[in-house]
This record gives sequence, structure tokens and C-alpha cells, in this order.
Amino acid sequence: MQIITQCPTCGNRWLLNADSADRRIRCQKCRRLFKVPKLDEIPKAIKMIKQAKSNIYVDQDGKSYG
Repeated sequence: MQIITQCPTCGNRWLLNADSADRRIRCQKCRRLFKVPKLDEIPKAIKMIKQAKSNIYVDQDGKSYG
């Protein structure tokens, strides 16, 4: 399984292996460090994004804004 991730700072996207879930990674472009959610949190995050009428931002503690 692969995860598509996007840097919250520069928007750079790339594919990660599932073993990258629940880990902090560094963006390949801008070098910002951010957390990839756990695999069981991903469906909930996708549901929230689909229901949103604007942008939603999720911090490294799982709190959502927007």
C-alpha cells in the first residue's frame, strides 16, 4: 500500500510506503518536518476533507483547523 502525502508548507506531493505512517518525515523540497497520520486515521481524515467547504489543516497532534 502507498500513501500520497503533501507538504503543508510548499505543497510538494510524493508517494510513501505504508511503513511511513505514524512517523515524522522531512519534505524533499523545502525540508520541513511533518507527521504522516496512522493508517487507521487516514479514512477519518479523508471523510473530513470531503465534507469540508474550505481547506482543512491538521497539525501533528491531529487537531484540525479550517
